[in-house]
Amino acid sequence: MADNSFYATGKRKTAVARVWLKPGSGKIQVNKMAVEEYFDAGNYSKAVVEKPLVLTDTQAKFDVMATLRGGGKNAQAEALRHGITRALTEADPELRTTLKRAGLLTRDPRSKERKKYGQRGARARFQFSKR
Repeated sequence: MADNSFYATGKRKTAVARVWLKPGSGKIQVNKMAVEEYFDAGNYSKAVVEKPLVLTDTQAKFDVMATLRGGGKNAQAEALRHGITRALTEADPELRTTLKRAGLLTRDPRSKERKKYGQRGARARFQFSKR
Protein backbone atom coordinates (compact mmCIF):
# COMPACT_ATOMS: atom_id res chain seq x y z
CA MET A 1 0.00 0.00 0.00
CA ALA A 2 0.96 3.68 0.01
CA ASP A 3 3.34 5.30 2.50
CA ASN A 4 0.56 7.06 4.41
CA SER A 5 -1.38 3.86 5.16
CA PHE A 6 -1.12 1.80 8.32
CA TYR A 7 -1.46 -1.99 8.57
CA ALA A 8 -2.37 -4.18 11.55
CA THR A 9 -3.75 -7.64 12.28
CA GLY A 10 -6.60 -8.27 14.71
CA LYS A 11 -7.61 -11.65 16.09
CA ARG A 12 -10.43 -13.22 18.10
CA LYS A 13 -11.06 -16.98 18.48
CA THR A 14 -10.33 -18.30 14.98
CA ALA A 15 -11.19 -15.07 13.17
CA VAL A 16 -8.36 -13.02 11.66
CA ALA A 17 -8.73 -9.46 10.38
CA ARG A 18 -6.11 -7.80 8.20
CA VAL A 19 -6.70 -4.05 8.44
CA TRP A 20 -5.37 -1.11 6.42
CA LEU A 21 -6.03 2.46 7.57
CA LYS A 22 -5.48 5.37 5.24
CA PRO A 23 -6.47 9.04 5.49
CA GLY A 24 -9.94 9.53 4.06
CA SER A 25 -13.58 10.27 4.75
CA GLY A 26 -14.47 7.42 7.13
CA LYS A 27 -15.58 4.61 4.81
CA ILE A 28 -15.25 1.10 6.22
CA GLN A 29 -14.91 -1.67 3.64
CA VAL A 30 -14.84 -5.35 4.62
CA ASN A 31 -13.98 -8.01 2.01
CA LYS A 32 -14.78 -5.46 -0.73
CA MET A 33 -18.24 -4.77 0.76
CA ALA A 34 -19.64 -2.02 2.97
CA VAL A 35 -19.75 -2.85 6.70
CA GLU A 36 -23.56 -2.70 6.81
CA GLU A 37 -23.72 -5.10 3.88
CA TYR A 38 -21.14 -7.56 5.27
CA PHE A 39 -22.55 -7.71 8.82
CA ASP A 40 -26.20 -7.88 7.75
CA ALA A 41 -27.45 -7.72 11.36
CA GLY A 42 -25.87 -4.30 11.20
CA ASN A 43 -26.29 -2.23 14.34
CA TYR A 44 -24.43 -4.30 16.95
CA SER A 45 -21.57 -5.33 14.66
CA LYS A 46 -21.23 -1.81 13.25
CA ALA A 47 -21.09 -0.37 16.80
CA VAL A 48 -18.42 -2.93 17.80
CA VAL A 49 -16.32 -2.17 14.72
CA GLU A 50 -16.59 1.62 15.05
CA LYS A 51 -15.87 1.76 18.80
CA PRO A 52 -12.11 2.55 18.54
CA LEU A 53 -12.79 5.24 15.91
CA VAL A 54 -15.57 6.82 18.01
CA LEU A 55 -13.46 6.75 21.20
CA THR A 56 -10.52 8.49 19.55
CA ASP A 57 -12.75 10.82 17.48
CA THR A 58 -11.10 9.71 14.22
CA GLN A 59 -14.23 8.50 12.35
CA ALA A 60 -13.98 11.05 9.55
CA LYS A 61 -10.17 10.98 9.37
CA PHE A 62 -9.51 7.42 8.16
CA ASP A 63 -10.81 4.97 5.58
CA VAL A 64 -10.70 1.35 6.73
CA MET A 65 -10.07 -1.52 4.31
CA ALA A 66 -10.12 -5.00 5.82
CA THR A 67 -10.11 -8.66 4.87
CA LEU A 68 -11.71 -11.09 7.30
CA ARG A 69 -11.25 -14.86 7.51
CA GLY A 70 -12.43 -17.63 9.83
CA GLY A 71 -14.76 -17.61 12.82
CA GLY A 72 -18.34 -16.39 12.98
CA LYS A 73 -19.69 -12.91 12.34
CA ASN A 74 -19.37 -11.81 16.00
CA ALA A 75 -15.78 -13.00 16.30
CA GLN A 76 -14.99 -11.36 12.96
CA ALA A 77 -16.44 -8.05 14.15
CA GLU A 78 -14.33 -8.21 17.32
CA ALA A 79 -11.22 -9.18 15.34
CA LEU A 80 -11.84 -6.20 13.08
CA ARG A 81 -12.17 -3.94 16.12
CA HIS A 82 -8.86 -5.29 17.44
CA GLY A 83 -7.18 -4.70 14.07
CA ILE A 84 -8.50 -1.13 13.78
CA THR A 85 -7.29 -0.39 17.32
CA ARG A 86 -3.79 -1.68 16.54
CA ALA A 87 -3.65 0.27 13.28
CA LEU A 88 -4.75 3.45 15.09
CA THR A 89 -1.93 3.11 17.62
CA GLU A 90 0.49 2.70 14.72
CA ALA A 91 -0.94 5.81 13.05
CA ASP A 92 -0.87 7.92 16.23
CA PRO A 93 0.96 6.53 19.31
CA GLU A 94 -0.69 9.19 21.52
CA LEU A 95 -4.05 7.38 21.16
CA ARG A 96 -2.61 4.29 22.88
CA THR A 97 -3.55 5.30 26.46
CA THR A 98 -7.18 6.04 25.50
CA LEU A 99 -7.54 2.71 23.71
CA LYS A 100 -5.71 0.79 26.43
CA ARG A 101 -8.03 2.19 29.13
CA ALA A 102 -11.04 1.08 27.10
CA GLY A 103 -9.52 -2.43 26.94
CA LEU A 104 -9.40 -2.51 23.15
CA LEU A 105 -5.68 -3.29 22.77
CA THR A 106 -5.90 -6.59 24.65
CA ARG A 107 -6.51 -9.63 22.47
CA ASP A 108 -9.34 -11.69 23.96
CA PRO A 109 -7.59 -15.02 24.71
CA ARG A 110 -10.78 -17.06 25.13
CA SER A 111 -11.26 -19.78 22.56
CA LYS A 112 -13.06 -23.10 22.25
CA GLU A 113 -11.80 -25.81 24.59
CA ARG A 114 -10.82 -29.01 22.84
CA LYS A 115 -12.93 -32.17 22.98
CA LYS A 116 -11.51 -34.87 25.26
CA TYR A 117 -11.44 -38.58 24.41
CA GLY A 118 -13.99 -40.77 26.20
CA GLN A 119 -16.30 -37.78 26.51
CA ARG A 120 -18.99 -36.21 24.37
CA GLY A 121 -17.37 -32.78 24.36
CA ALA A 122 -14.86 -30.66 26.24
CA ARG A 123 -16.68 -31.11 29.54
CA ALA A 124 -19.87 -32.96 28.63
CA ARG A 125 -19.76 -36.68 29.43
CA PHE A 126 -21.63 -39.59 27.89
CA GLN A 127 -24.68 -40.62 29.90
CA PHE A 128 -23.77 -42.92 32.79
CA SER A 129 -25.87 -46.02 33.44
CA LYS A 130 -25.43 -47.86 36.70
CA ARG A 131 -27.42 -50.91 35.43
